[in-house]
Amino acid sequence: MMKLYMSRMASPLGEIILMTDNENRLRVLDFADHETRMLDLLHRQNEQMEIIPASTPCPYEKNLQDYFNGDLNALSNIPVATGGTEFQRAVWHALQKIPHGQTMSYGELATKVGNPKASRAIGLANGANPISIVIPCHRVIGKDGSMTGYGGGLERKIWLLRHEASFSGIIPSHIPIVNRSQHEQNNDLP
Repeated sequence: MMKLYMSRMASPLGEIILMTDNENRLRVLDFADHETRMLDLLHRQNEQMEIIPASTPCPYEKNLQDYFNGDLNALSNIPVATGGTEFQRAVWHALQKIPHGQTMSYGELATKVGNPKASRAIGLANGANPISIVIPCHRVIGKDGSMTGYGGGLERKIWLLRHEASFSGIIPSHIPIVNRSQHEQNNDLP
């Protein structure tokens, strides 16, 4: 039976739930106000598991704090592991290749994973991503540039895209942008 060690941390987007496994790989990053949905997805993706309160903070809290403070590369060395189907894992792997401050449509992502007609399946896999932010499902948008669903809420998706655009120097045309000084002064949800 897989054991997952759960901790919580504060973030500019609200409380975050983190879970690691026995090998210290990040298995879950989700928002506390979506805990019920996250637990349901986790149980669907992993047959046998036990969730145990962690006795120490998650070892990746510093990486996340650094990311929220503008070091967009701080998440790149976090080891992750997921359950899910082979297709879901392929989608989640492809998500990690979308550069900071950039976005990709569901159709473009479907092409990247070798199934150009699978936009809807890409959307379902994206929505089942257990490791939000680190596996950046927030970078996927509609083909017309529209903001589409995000498990943590569209406000958080927009905040994450603004945050990454602010610190990457890339200004996408499809999201409301604030300049860096405004972003630093007003680091709350839009």
